[in-house]
Amino acid sequence: METPSIDIQNIRAQYGNTYLLEENLPSTNPFTLFDIWFREVASETGLTLEEISPVCVSELRPSSRMVLLKDYTPTGFSFCSNYSSRKGSQLDENPNASMLFYWPKVNRQVRVEGVVEKLQDEKAVNYWNQRPLSSRISSKLSVQSEVVPDRQYLEAKRTELIELAEREGSHAITKPDSWGGYHLVPRYFEFWQGQSDRLHDRIVFERDVDVWLLKRLSP
Repeated sequence: METPSIDIQNIRAQYGNTYLLEENLPSTNPFTLFDIWFREVASETGLTLEEISPVCVSELRPSSRMVLLKDYTPTGFSFCSNYSSRKGSQLDENPNASMLFYWPKVNRQVRVEGVVEKLQDEKAVNYWNQRPLSSRISSKLSVQSEVVPDRQYLEAKRTELIELAEREGSHAITKPDSWGGYHLVPRYFEFWQGQSDRLHDRIVFERDVDVWLLKRLSP
């Protein structure tokens, strides 16, 4: 007997009735608007930072994966990774990239497009030192994206580093040269507010020298 397929064609999410109107924007600076949305998602949904900081990063080949946002400032958005990974190699080859934040509980998403640059090593070291010891050990032992024989191979390397930390202290688990941070400098933002009637709101900001130009897109 064939397993019946799941009927997904008629699944329709119901959105709220909050409209995204130009005249009601709390700011016409996209960085400030992102900050307001980010804080609202945290406070109004009860989600933790671990739940709202994941962001899908895409290089323009395209190639996408989820990472954790480490910081956002008036200059851009930062995340950390291994420079020798497939992602790192792709960003070396083509620094143009995009980010997608999606918060279904409030029917919002933010797309950001721009150019990625490496963070100063001082900031990368600071991020590294703030990580839990177990996370530092996992990153220290991994040559990201490299083929390994099996999980036991990784477990053995982890055991070696745990023993090193027990002998010499957690400071012995230093940041590898291949691990660091990236900073996406935006030139384009799109703020999307979902509507139940599918007449969604799409507000775009595009960089023009030192000015952000605001416009509305058809849904």
